[in-house]
Amino acid sequence: MQIDAINDLQGQCLCGGVDVNVKQASIHLGACHCRMCRTWGGGPLLALDCGTVVEFTDTQHVKVFNSSEWAERGFCSSCGTHLFYRLKESGQYIMPAGLFDFQQVDLQQMVFDHQVFIDQKPAYYEFANQTKNMTGAELFAMYAPADENQF
Repeated sequence: MQIDAINDLQGQCLCGGVDVNVKQASIHLGACHCRMCRTWGGGPLLALDCGTVVEFTDTQHVKVFNSSEWAERGFCSSCGTHLFYRLKESGQYIMPAGLFDFQQVDLQQMVFDHQVFIDQKPAYYEFANQTKNMTGAELFAMYAPADENQF
């Protein structure tokens, strides 16, 4: 049976100060190669679309950085773990795959199938998977407000 989502995915920051529960996350993982994601984490952001129903425990440790006109990034103020990239208008969470306890799901179900900002990917790394690749301009044409032109 083919599934498209994982229900009730649990995760935690490095220090354990923030627990996260995602009602439903996509099985499709993607990589973002934009300059901001690479600066934020030292490499591409490998993440899942977690929709809009996301709950955090102990929100006193959840801090938010306003990274653009349409998105913000969250992190744990105690250990610095990256918690999310959230679109302001829709409330959609894109969350780092490393946050989650994948022991609760069959990893064979997970699919790395897309990369964005492929035009900003440095030459010093390459993924072997065949994926759908989008440039920054292609992504902006689909999602960004007309007056915003960079991440």
